[in-house]
Amino acid sequence: MARDQQLTAQVASAGVMGALAGAALRGHRGVRAALGGAAVGALGLAAAEAVTRKRQRPGEIPALPQRIAASGALAAPVAWAAGRLTGAGPVAVGTVAGATAGALGLRPQKVALGPLVGAAVGGAFARRGEAPAAVVGATAVVSFRVLSALLFRDAQVSLVAEEVPAEELPFVVPLAARTKYVGTDYVRELAESLGGTYTRAAPDVGIVASLDELAGPGFDPALVDPRVREFYEHTSRFTLDIVPEWRLWVRPGYLLYRTFVARPLGQANVPMNQRETQRGMHSRIDTIVPDGGKDVSVRGWIRSYADTGDPIYVGVYTTYRHEGQGFVSVGFPLPQAGFTATLQPRGRADGGLALSSTARDGSDQPGHYLSYVDDETGALTTVAVHGFGEELDVYTQDGELCADHAFSLFGLPFLVLRYRMTRKA
Repeated sequence: MARDQQLTAQVASAGVMGALAGAALRGHRGVRAALGGAAVGALGLAAAEAVTRKRQRPGEIPALPQRIAASGALAAPVAWAAGRLTGAGPVAVGTVAGATAGALGLRPQKVALGPLVGAAVGGAFARRGEAPAAVVGATAVVSFRVLSALLFRDAQVSLVAEEVPAEELPFVVPLAARTKYVGTDYVRELAESLGGTYTRAAPDVGIVASLDELAGPGFDPALVDPRVREFYEHTSRFTLDIVPEWRLWVRPGYLLYRTFVARPLGQANVPMNQRETQRGMHSRIDTIVPDGGKDVSVRGWIRSYADTGDPIYVGVYTTYRHEGQGFVSVGFPLPQAGFTATLQPRGRADGGLALSSTARDGSDQPGHYLSYVDDETGALTTVAVHGFGEELDVYTQDGELCADHAFSLFGLPFLVLRYRMTRKA
């Protein structure tokens, strides 16, 4: 029954989307044409959604043609509104539409391809004379999606599971934010929801209880430098200094993300440069201990700017074992969702510890996962996010405790966070 209700909601949403697109695409011909376009769009996209969902097999995302049609339908009313408000011509509308579609693709090659395709579509319409903004925007997005599907055949996301209990996905941290703002009080609010004893800035606690939990064929905790072990098991003993190193190609996109997503969300607001880090950074670990228990069940590592208290990021750290190997999963709560980085440990020759999202032995556990968390049941619908790479190295150098946290997209490095950890007095 619940699945039938979900299908009805999906088809209804597609119908609304199709109606708005049809009205936008035909609106330049008058009210009657707009109403006719709305009716055709609603029926067409709703019918396609119903057929697509009926044919969709477990473990699959909706078919590519329907996803492309939906993206074009979304673009049409947005482009129509942009055209009415700005009076922009076909080239400008097409370029912006293509650039937006490319940016949503995340892959650097798609980011570069988007505005080129959009400009080409806009130029083609401009040579034909006046063209409705909705038509240009929708055509630019659909053209980009079709071309990128032909050029980039490896999937960027894949459906892992749909509406399954959290216990079936041990590599996912099944915690979401219940409000639109995550912020530095997330763990306290989580404790009010889950119950248990909440401790703010818990003393002498680490992001993991013990490195021994990560032992496996590829990692022997006994070989880890004692200072590195101390950092992981007693993280709150240390202060952190950070130097971000952003690649130039990603800076414009990150500035947009930071302004319109990270800051309003209160999550993943990484410093843009060293000048920002000179404002100072507070680091603390908030914990939750279940009622009647002794062991910590939630470890939330919270970092914020010292001068304003604005969050830099809120991460919930967990460990688990699979087929004789321990893993670290870091969950970043989002509204009704969560982004999880599951990392595999590997020892360094110098006694350091590396955590990587890339499997070294064919394991299917490491990676990045985006999950929707059902408010009522806690069930997870999870997709794997391919192409996003993460490597964290903690080591000692010249008597100092250091860390390099590197990120990449489809093999292209875009950020390295360099840390220096100092034991508090």
